[in-house]
Amino acid sequence: MGSQLATFTLAGAHYGIDMFRVEEALRGQARTPVPLAAPSIAGLINLRGKVVLTIDLRTRLGLEPLNADLEPMMVVVSVDGEPISLLVDDIGDVIDVEGRQLEAPPDTLPPWLHEVILGVYQLEGSLLLVLDIDRVTGDLAAFPTDLRN
Repeated sequence: MGSQLATFTLAGAHYGIDMFRVEEALRGQARTPVPLAAPSIAGLINLRGKVVLTIDLRTRLGLEPLNADLEPMMVVVSVDGEPISLLVDDIGDVIDVEGRQLEAPPDTLPPWLHEVILGVYQLEGSLLLVLDIDRVTGDLAAFPTDLRN
């Protein structure tokens, strides 16, 4: 894992992913639905002429849906050399974690989250959950619903 994490929030929790995997952060864009796709597939977007799959991280992680009045943000990450857009509540900062100790995920996290969290860093007043982007985006066909089921 790199020494810098790009951060974002989902349902009030702080998450981070390796900065080297992040291509860009965007405001929400119009998405084209994908018929018969898993519920966590939020659709497809056109990103400068390239069709990019969009995953709703709230649905994927078994969280409550975002309030319909709010527009999610997008974090575009590289997975196996291809861009994938992740819907998040809000974009955070890039945090340098060099010298900090990555700790095991707390037992208070739901079991399905333990499978996609690499560990946590303690920050002032909160925990930063480090997301395993490959596990979250991997084999969507194997997870026809969300990770909770």
